[in-house]
Amino acid sequence: MTDAMDRPLAGILLRLCSGVLFTGMMVCVKVVSTEVPLGQTVFFRSAFALLPIVIFMIWRHEFPRALATRRPAGHLLRSGLGAAAMFASFAAVARLPVAEATLLAQLAPVAMAVGGVFLLGERFTRHRAAALALVLGGVAALVVPDLGNGEQAGRLPGYGLGILAALLTAGALVTVRRISRTETPASIAFYFVLVTALAGLATWPLGWVGVSGTTLSLLILAGLFGGAAHICMTLALRFAEVSRLAPFEYVALIWPVLADLLIFGLPLSPGFLVALPLVLGGAGLAALEGRRFRWRLRR
Repeated sequence: MTDAMDRPLAGILLRLCSGVLFTGMMVCVKVVSTEVPLGQTVFFRSAFALLPIVIFMIWRHEFPRALATRRPAGHLLRSGLGAAAMFASFAAVARLPVAEATLLAQLAPVAMAVGGVFLLGERFTRHRAAALALVLGGVAALVVPDLGNGEQAGRLPGYGLGILAALLTAGALVTVRRISRTETPASIAFYFVLVTALAGLATWPLGWVGVSGTTLSLLILAGLFGGAAHICMTLALRFAEVSRLAPFEYVALIWPVLADLLIFGLPLSPGFLVALPLVLGGAGLAALEGRRFRWRLRR
């Protein structure tokens, strides 16, 4: 990394900003989930995310040049997995507190680490085994208290959808790792939101609702927040190494917790408090394993 781009403080601030924006997006999605169909929400989130992404590409003199691609099939696979993950994630946050839905998203790094064993023939190391054990314990701590609890039975599909979203996200990230050898981050982001917007639009015949006023504003904000969050994350990774940003991945969970407490008036469940260190510990071990693997490759 060059001195011009080695600006860790800027990278950290941008990572924190992306966490706030992502939480803002999830809050908007949760608020409208009671009256707006899932596919319609996905469409607005993706369509209006195009605006900040295209402006960002124009600012960097990458539009439309960066949209040229040599791997359309790779983009389609990545975007399809990402679109499915967004549908599952939004369905999960409609049924769960924002903090719990966000915590389940932290399963993605562990799923990537374990998936590397089966898909890429990587070794099943002690770090990966420990990461898997921790996240399984965390998921159990989150889910088991609601089993047999009639009042909380509606949350169980939310947990399943959150786990599914994390697995799909892991698959999308593996695909990104492959196509990023020839494709730019701008093109990957652009085609993802474009395909996801089209997937959301395809649900129109299933029945959309008329929206205006506050609901329309929240749908538009969800898209703007989502697009801006992606830009902040992209810039953060340009200004600081991943290892420097890793601790602040966990700080990003503060904002969903505050949103649940201050906006939705939802208390933190005992299961969440037990699951939090377990899932974050597993995600941390998975990230450590990834850094060790890259270090061995450099040697």
